[in-house]
Amino acid sequence: MTNVEMHRLRWKCRRGLLENDLTLEKFLRLHGEELEGERLASLNRLLDWDDTDLWDVLSGRREVEDPSLAGIVQQLRDC
Repeated sequence: MTNVEMHRLRWKCRRGLLENDLTLEKFLRLHGEELEGERLASLNRLLDWDDTDLWDVLSGRREVEDPSLAGIVQQLRDC
């Protein structure tokens, strides 16, 4: 991932809910450099969700229905 792509991803990770911000910031700090392919595409799909739906999934209040998102959701929850 280029610096420009990482900058865009960091910007897209800025959210209205502080909880999402903190989780996504930590995730990018830990895993940002290794994001590519399907994992990056899955993260971008999650980032298109509204803040409350995203937080419900990240906090474990709700399970993600799409199995292709399960891996990235688990990594985010681990953060």
